[in-house]
Amino acid sequence: MSLKWIPGNKVTLLENGEQFFPRLFEMIAAARREVLIETFILYEDKVGKGLHAALLAAARAGAQVDITIDGFGSLPLSEEFTTSLIAAGVRLHIFDPAPKLFGRVNYFRRLHRKLVLIDGVRAFVGGINFAAEHLADFGPGAKQDYAVEIEGPVVAHIHGFMLAALAQGRAERRWFRRRRAPPVVPVLPQAGTADAIFVWRDNGEHRDDIERQYRLAIRLARRRVVIANAYFFPGYAFLRELRKAAHRGVEVSLILQGRPDMPVVQTAAAMLYHHLLDGGVRIYEYCERPLHAKVALVDDTWATVGSSNLDPFSLSLNLEANVMMIDRTFNAQLAANLQGLIATRCRRVMAEDLQESNAWRKMRSFFLFHLLRRYPAWAGRLPAHAPRLASLPGAHPPAATECLKETAPP
Repeated sequence: MSLKWIPGNKVTLLENGEQFFPRLFEMIAAARREVLIETFILYEDKVGKGLHAALLAAARAGAQVDITIDGFGSLPLSEEFTTSLIAAGVRLHIFDPAPKLFGRVNYFRRLHRKLVLIDGVRAFVGGINFAAEHLADFGPGAKQDYAVEIEGPVVAHIHGFMLAALAQGRAERRWFRRRRAPPVVPVLPQAGTADAIFVWRDNGEHRDDIERQYRLAIRLARRRVVIANAYFFPGYAFLRELRKAAHRGVEVSLILQGRPDMPVVQTAAAMLYHHLLDGGVRIYEYCERPLHAKVALVDDTWATVGSSNLDPFSLSLNLEANVMMIDRTFNAQLAANLQGLIATRCRRVMAEDLQESNAWRKMRSFFLFHLLRRYPAWAGRLPAHAPRLASLPGAHPPAATECLKETAPP
């Protein structure tokens, strides 16, 4: 599938589980033809049970339901949970399941996308997993995150992408593979004013598409760049674009974790603070709860929401998906939301806050420069196995869905 901007879309911002889950579960339960889901995490908590009920409603109404969960990100599901779905006709798949003997050991090249496609006409894209930790009543560890609901012609591209991901498993495991024609999906009518492009990262022909689109948008910025990202440790080229934008007068603001779910994340990002602050970039730490967002905006039109962090895993290893929009209304809505975070829930990081000796700073900067300049290429050389999409025990889907082979780099 080629990447191209498509006009005529309606994009609606959904913040956190409070907005995302009720809307999504309502749409799934109302499906009559098809539900496709890819997610990194599905837990059997109240959110997982809400999804379970919606999937059962859709399947019993005649919709074909395929749900794929990552074998590392998701915890084991109970037999009761899975067998009731399978009995209703739902097809459940695990991406790259780990052998029971070794458990959750493979950290690399995970299915990190969060995609939902309903009846071929409505899509949800974002960073929110199916877990109660995305709800405020989860407590201090509740995560701040975003997704979008999309209607319009770009949904057909998302639909085709998800069908192709399933169809890749139809070929038998032979030493040759016959190239398959892309799935045929109907052209959808215009639904709004947004130009949109669906962008993904894989380990084949689209290894750096998300990063390239980010860097292009930053390069074209004239007034402002705002990035809210949970795991921030991009390569040197990305950092250079941020500094260059700030040097030409663009207001560049980063919203990063101040109360991280994993302390090493904040430590890694903080190693870049001097370099960014010296280049004129503004840094804000979100301190209310863990930040899980993967969103950004440029000037008054461009914006993105998706699953991709700006770290080595997302930029060089994991399977990710973002949607990018050119739309003043959506941009203004996201900008108001992020400015609200900055004004009320963030602490601005200033150069004088960073206490460390000049000698340590110079030595660290030397090693960081060479690491950031080379790590994307190094990460790309890590083993690129062929992840499998296996049916959960007890499921009997068609052979076409039993294994998904990802194109591996040479």
